[in-house]
Amino acid sequence: MLRINDDITIQDWELSEQFVRASGPGGQNVNKVATAVELRFEAQRSPSLPGPVKTGLKRLAGRRWTTEGALIIQCDETRSQARNRDIARQRLVDLIRKALVKPKRRIATKPTLGSKKRRLKAKKERGEVKALRGRVGPDE
Repeated sequence: MLRINDDITIQDWELSEQFVRASGPGGQNVNKVATAVELRFEAQRSPSLPGPVKTGLKRLAGRRWTTEGALIIQCDETRSQARNRDIARQRLVDLIRKALVKPKRRIATKPTLGSKKRRLKAKKERGEVKALRGRVGPDE
């Protein structure tokens, strides 16, 4: 069981783990021991997560979100299977906690009078510079 906060806990049946061979350092050991972990969380079907959290999680997950609505987290950082498993679970918890935070609503503001005047002054100056770029006539 994974505890996210006081309200949300993820049951073990919602998670499935698969251990595969990792790439990278490990010598001969890397060819025979499956230390990398692939953690699969059926987020879309999860009764533990409220709707808005699922939406936020889908947005944050990106490519890790499958078409079936599962979240897949891979970890092959260490040579220890148990450590990789803990890291993957911690990544899942962090991602869900990030999805719990509601995005700040943007408040539309008007440009100030000073900023309007500065913009128009800059446009005028730029126009004058460009106006001077005309062809040079024979009388000049």
